[in-house]
Amino acid sequence: MQSTSAAAPVPIGWTTWSSPQRRNLAGACLAHMLHDGYTDQLYALLPVWQSEFGLSYAGLAVLRALYSGTMGGLQVPGDRLIARLGPRLALALATFVAAAGYLVMALPLGFFGLCAGLILAGIGSSVQHPRASLLVANTYGKASRGPLGIYNFAGDLGKATFPAVVAVLLPIIAWRPAVGVMSLVGLAVAVALLAVVPRQPFVAPVEEKATATGREGRGFGLLLTIGALDTATRMGYLLFLPFQLHTRGATAPMIGVGLALLFIGGALGKASCGWLGQRLGVVWSVIITEVATALLISVTLVLPLVPMLAVLPLLGIVLNGTSSVLYGTVPDLAPKGDIGRGFALFYTGVLGAGGLAPIAYGAIADHSTRSIGILAAAVTAAAIVPLVLALRPLLSSLAYR
Repeated sequence: MQSTSAAAPVPIGWTTWSSPQRRNLAGACLAHMLHDGYTDQLYALLPVWQSEFGLSYAGLAVLRALYSGTMGGLQVPGDRLIARLGPRLALALATFVAAAGYLVMALPLGFFGLCAGLILAGIGSSVQHPRASLLVANTYGKASRGPLGIYNFAGDLGKATFPAVVAVLLPIIAWRPAVGVMSLVGLAVAVALLAVVPRQPFVAPVEEKATATGREGRGFGLLLTIGALDTATRMGYLLFLPFQLHTRGATAPMIGVGLALLFIGGALGKASCGWLGQRLGVVWSVIITEVATALLISVTLVLPLVPMLAVLPLLGIVLNGTSSVLYGTVPDLAPKGDIGRGFALFYTGVLGAGGLAPIAYGAIADHSTRSIGILAAAVTAAAIVPLVLALRPLLSSLAYR
């Protein structure tokens, strides 16, 4: 008997998810957790690689760039290459390739094998962001802001979990077996994605979907600029935070606590600000989070250690939360209504900004003081306010502003 569930109007909302909607979101979150975890677990491995291969700090930066540069640079071409596949096969294949890259790293192939594995893993991870984001956007239509916030929150869970697991494994086993274990985790996730994501994913009814084609992509460049500046603010402040804490008298463990408090707030911000954007609108949500970011960054310059630690979770919420609001706007402004390409372009821009921002703010601090470098990050957040106000007329025909 043929099912008619795909044709029937299905209410879209937090409390009325259909089973295919839950499975689509769960699959996207699982993929995001794995791939973001793969990205950040490299930080735990860099000191080991420095010792084994005799690398300088610049050499380590280049080594990591083999992964991050490949992942960021292939967002658009990778998305185009795999666009003909359904989201189920696309996410599973991308995860398999990323896991295979880590498996190559785990083999005794020397420095060349390590480099080849990093590039292969970066190729696999380049597909996840645009494909998984598109899956969530198509599944929830105009109600996708909240689910996209949950999707972004899942990535932060991976960033918190995978480096910690690797750090626990390294004192017990050598780095190659540890990387091999994480490769097996990726292979298991690839198989799980085939089971979780439906063969015929639920797509929001036409009347409920965001109408990016009507916008003709106007304002997408401005949205991308806002996203790049938001990411630059975040990465710039993170560059200086450990040094800020150290000058307040924080020990190494206390610096770790400070970073953890900021990241916990960031994860909460990504989960909650998507819903905030759906209720207050894009413009006011971005204004509130960016103004709060600028003020709280400035406040941390003068606070003693304990009050500063208390502020860090609040700063994390607004520092990371804006991104969920911006990601949720990509479907509305995607060029020519191509949401998948819109996400690919957006992630390319923000990943590029994340890589270049620490260099720029570091140069400012080197030629002045660290405090001026931190204030430059705060000014960047404040500079987003007039840009998002300029975006407001382009959102005027939507249900939110």
